[in-house]
Amino acid sequence: MPLTPVPPATAPPTTYWAEHAWLDTHVEPGVALDVRDGRIAAVRSGVTTPPPGAEVLRGLTVPGLANTHSHAFHRALRGTAQVGTGTFWTWRETMYQVATRLTPDTYHALARAVYAEMALAGITAVGEFHYLHHGPGGVPYADPNAMGEALIAAAADAGIRITLLDTVYLHGGLTRDGHRPLEGPQLRFGDASADAWHERWSRLRPGGHALIGAAVHSVRAFSAADDYARFAERTDGFPVHVHLSEQPAENEASRAVYGRTPTRLLADSGFWKPTVTAVHATHLTDEDIDLLGTAGTGVCMCPTTERDLADGIGPAVALGRAGCPLSLGSDSHAVIDLLEEARALELDERLRTRTRGHWTSAALLHAATAAGHTALGRPGQGSLTAGADADFAAVALDSVRTAGPVPRLAAEAVVFAATAADVTEVVVAGRRIVRDGVHTAIPDTAGALGAAIAALRA
Repeated sequence: MPLTPVPPATAPPTTYWAEHAWLDTHVEPGVALDVRDGRIAAVRSGVTTPPPGAEVLRGLTVPGLANTHSHAFHRALRGTAQVGTGTFWTWRETMYQVATRLTPDTYHALARAVYAEMALAGITAVGEFHYLHHGPGGVPYADPNAMGEALIAAAADAGIRITLLDTVYLHGGLTRDGHRPLEGPQLRFGDASADAWHERWSRLRPGGHALIGAAVHSVRAFSAADDYARFAERTDGFPVHVHLSEQPAENEASRAVYGRTPTRLLADSGFWKPTVTAVHATHLTDEDIDLLGTAGTGVCMCPTTERDLADGIGPAVALGRAGCPLSLGSDSHAVIDLLEEARALELDERLRTRTRGHWTSAALLHAATAAGHTALGRPGQGSLTAGADADFAAVALDSVRTAGPVPRLAAEAVVFAATAADVTEVVVAGRRIVRDGVHTAIPDTAGALGAAIAALRA
C-alpha cells in the first residue's frame, strides 16, 4: 500500500498574482505564483501589478491550512451540544446518538458539506480520524470500508485533500477494573480484533487527493493485550494518530490497570516516533512531555473543542520546547476556523500564565499549515515555495475585522483578528475551489449542511 498517491486533478498552467503573500517569515507585496501540473513552479517577488492573464488574489495569500484532526459527523452536534451543562462524558452520549443514524450515503452527504465548509475556511487538507466503520450492531457492510470510502469521496467532491486515519477501536472504555466491552452505538466502531482491523485497513488505497493513515482511538479503546508494538510495526511509515490524555479519568484508569500513564504505556511499546501525532495531550506529567519530545512526536491541539467540552488547556508551550511539532485541528467542529484555533493556542496560554507572546504569528501560521501537513503525511507542503503543491488561500485585509493595520502586519491581523468568513479565494492543486467566498462546486454550502443534518433527525 504506497503512501504517496498520484496528484489530484489539476488545472492548466496558470499564474496567480498575490497582492500580498506570506513567505514563511514575512509578508511580501506583489508575488506571482506560477503553477504547473498542480505545483508551484516558481515564486516571483516584486511583481507590482498582475501579469496579463493572471488570476488575482487580493488580501494576504497564505499556504493552504491543514485541519489535522476532524470527526466529520460531529458537525451535526453544533448547537445541540451547547445546550445545558455537563462534561465530556455527557457530551459523548449525545455524539453516540448521531453515530447511530448514519449510513454510507448520509455520511457522504454530511461530510461533503462539512468539507466544503472547511474549504470556505481556507482548509485544503483534512485529517479525518475515522472510527464509525460498520452498520448497526457492528455488522460490516458488504464493502467493509464503505464508510471510509464515503469520506474519501466527500473530500473529492469538496475539492480538498484528505488523510483518512482509519481507527482501531476495540473496547468500550477503561476503568480501574480493566477494559469494558463495546456496547450500544460503540459496536459500530469496533472490529473483532487488532488483526481484523488490520485486514480491513489493508484494503484501503490512496489515490488522487487521498492518503491513508492509521489511528489508535485511545488507551481506553485499545489494550496492551491488543499489542501496541505490533500495531506500531504494521503502520510504520504511515501517519499515525492517537487521542492522548484528553481526560484525567483516562490517566487515572491507566495508572490503576497498568501502573503507568498512557504516554508511558505507549512509550514502553515503542509507539512514539516522528510520524505519530498525539491529539489533545491535555493532562500530561513532566515525564510524559519529555517522552513525547525526545521521540519527536507531533501534538495536535484543538483549542475550540477543548474549551467547548471543558477538557482543559494542554501544556503546548512545554511540548513545543521539548521538541514536539504543534499542529491544529477543529476536532468536533464546534466551529470550523483554523485561524481561531491558531490564536486560541496563544490566547488560552495567556489566560493560564497571565503573560503575552508565547508564539509569534509566524509560529502560529506554521502550526496551521506546514506542521499540520507534515502530521498528515505530506512533509514539505504548506509553504509558498517552488515545488510545493499549489494549495493556498487568500484572506481579505479590508474587512471590518482586518482593515487598518499596515501591510507588513498582515500576518498579525490575519492570525489575531480574521475569521473563516474573511477567506475569499482557495486554490487546491492549482484549481480554484472557492471564488469570492463561494464554493465553486457546492455554492449553497449552508443549504447542503442544513439538509444533511436535517436528514439525520428525520
